[in-house]
Amino acid sequence: MLTGKINDIQRKSVILQNTSDSAKEYVLKFMRGNIGSSQTLKVCIGEQCFDPRKDLAKVKITLKPQEVFTEFYIEMNMGITTTKGTFDLHFTNSEDLRDVFIVEGVYECISETKEEETNHRDISFGSVYPNPSNRVAQIDYSIKNPNANIKLLINSFIGNPIQEITLSPRQKTVLINVSDFNPGVYFYTLIVNGENIITKKLVVKK
Repeated sequence: MLTGKINDIQRKSVILQNTSDSAKEYVLKFMRGNIGSSQTLKVCIGEQCFDPRKDLAKVKITLKPQEVFTEFYIEMNMGITTTKGTFDLHFTNSEDLRDVFIVEGVYECISETKEEETNHRDISFGSVYPNPSNRVAQIDYSIKNPNANIKLLINSFIGNPIQEITLSPRQKTVLINVSDFNPGVYFYTLIVNGENIITKKLVVKK
């Protein structure tokens, strides 16, 4: 189980054991599962890491007779939205296609902060309204530290960047023109000095 906050990097080890008296080599044949576009999954053998969506044939594990192998890791960047899902990594013995093993993964990306924590030391930040919105959505805020670098990022449901807005200390409201957005669910993230403070949902309808 890989559980972390938005933009966290989680790493879990997988222990393998060869109970036979002969050496075996396993190759990653395919991966199944739902990994978001803002997430990255890596399969690491020692210090060398691979993207299982691109480097299938490169991911090889050689086990000596009776060896307990502890240098196999799964590493995941949790992405920019709260989500959960599963994935399976299928490995096959190079010399015996009937000899396989499957690594089953479950992940969950949880919210960076709780609702009450939006009263940050550098900014007081409200929720978007109206929500759902079909023309202009707005968020009220009050910047406490005018020297802070404060931005609002708008992303699609699958994590694709849509818009970036710099919040001005001279304003009290940020307007988001959603008239050109496709109907659906979006996420907006408040970033203060490069740190993700909170991510919330925005629904666009026509």
